Amino acid sequence: MSDAPRQGGGTPPQGGTPAEKNTGDTHGTNDTSTTGMPPEASASPDNALPAHPDEALHDVVGAREGMFGVQGSGDTSGYGGLRTTVAMPGGSQPPYGGWFDEVAESLVNGLAEIGVSDAIEKVVVHRGEITFFIRRERLLETAQLLRDDASLRYEMCLGVSGVHYPQEQGRELHSVYHLLSMTHNRRIRLEVTCPDADPHMPSVVSVYPTNDWHERETYDFFGIIFDGHPSLTRIEMPDDWPGHPQRKDYPLGGIPVEYKGATIPPPDTRRAYN
Repeated sequence: MSDAPRQGGGTPPQGGTPAEKNTGDTHGTNDTSTTGMPPEASASPDNALPAHPDEALHDVVGAREGMFGVQGSGDTSGYGGLRTTVAMPGGSQPPYGGWFDEVAESLVNGLAEIGVSDAIEKVVVHRGEITFFIRRERLLETAQLLRDDASLRYEMCLGVSGVHYPQEQGRELHSVYHLLSMTHNRRIRLEVTCPDADPHMPSVVSVYPTNDWHERETYDFFGIIFDGHPSLTRIEMPDDWPGHPQRKDYPLGGIPVEYKGATIPPPDTRRAYN
């Protein structure tokens, strides 16, 4: 493919061929790249402007105040007046570039064959990487297909990470899966969301057994409940620990510290400097 990956809003392909593949493309099973990204993506600088302004669409998920996003207590950084918009790259339109199109086509066609063609919410190509947003009720079937399909062969899941966007209504909790195809030397990312009020999503341990402890850690720190996990218990914090420490609404906490006669209060009780 000579076309560079394009940024922009849109929805993933719902069947058929998302892009016509270049028969001269050498990026397949014989790809010797160690980065796992098409040359069009790696050759473009991260700050390159899109060809058209409407391709630079982003999804605004919230706003952050101060240096560290402190809420409900004093900002001790001295930057309490800062206001930052939290925006994520929007959906991309095909063609995505290089082998991205081959993977997207194989995945879309494979999902349609097993009757779950609605599994993909959107596809995001950003900074030379491709992410498939998957509906949580379709995660298990998608993971199974990615592992077993001969044209995909994502044999390894490198773990699951949690992310918390408290201002993204109905999609506050995200789980992110990094997949590696050792057969084709390719890397992709899956992202699944769930609401704060219903923090459930399927466990993929039955497909990727090494995710056992990763899902426990994500549950421990973010409170995402992985249904079907063989033993979903805390792995870092004590069993009776209240809350989930890596969520953005978790209090900073702390204890007063005495130093040469002076007392330093906990972070969440210090005064603001703005």
